[in-house]
Amino acid sequence: MNKYKLLIEYDGTGYSGWQAQKNAKSIQGALIAAAKDLLDAPADIQGAGRTDAGVHALGQVAHLETAVKIRPDALRMGLNDRLPASVHVLSAETAHPRFHARHSAISRSYLYLIAKRRTALAKKFVWWVKDPLDVKKMRQAIDVFRGFHDFASFADKRLDKEASTKVDIESIDLAVLDNLYAIRIAGSHFLWKMVRRIVGMTVEAGRGRVSLRDLEAMLNTFSDAPARHTAPPSGLFLEKVLYEGESLPAIRPPIHLA
Repeated sequence: MNKYKLLIEYDGTGYSGWQAQKNAKSIQGALIAAAKDLLDAPADIQGAGRTDAGVHALGQVAHLETAVKIRPDALRMGLNDRLPASVHVLSAETAHPRFHARHSAISRSYLYLIAKRRTALAKKFVWWVKDPLDVKKMRQAIDVFRGFHDFASFADKRLDKEASTKVDIESIDLAVLDNLYAIRIAGSHFLWKMVRRIVGMTVEAGRGRVSLRDLEAMLNTFSDAPARHTAPPSGLFLEKVLYEGESLPAIRPPIHLA
């Protein structure tokens, strides 16, 4: 079998998410269909992270395994010729047989974009918050989430009951770039809807509606408040998947909002 590593960007608007599903439009499904048409043979494609419906990616990583041998550049160009405009393979390279997009990854980073103003052109890539936000309070809020905590209050209730809700947030930062707030969260793994609920509660802190003590309590005792303030998927991007020897770059949002 031949294995290839793919780096992919996509606009998740209108998709059910990364994972292929019956009777639903998915990113993985689009890639598998394109690969089958190109290679005229079955191809297994596995991603590093399962983004939810409406969530985007700047640097999703996937591996493609097939019996067909093909030059990486021909694979990239052939897939792009067959993919919808909303999905694009940035690069393709031959991968080690033991490489696995998800299991070989050591960390993942997500980027969430909040707009200070209404925007017509960037609407599907941001969350426009009309209220003025206190940046100092938002920075104090994200500090509460940094480190190893039980994020049960921030996980979707449909999460596998046996799965651990304890997660180590390696880094979390807030950058203010003209009319954008960009929140980056990095860790080894994330729970379903966890990032969007962290962002939602950070915005509530910026609005002055929750205190640092409230946030700390949510990490110690279950609360349904984060679920009621889940940020919309439009502003969320799987930014980068890190492998051994790699590091995060400076925060560079895919859009500019002057």
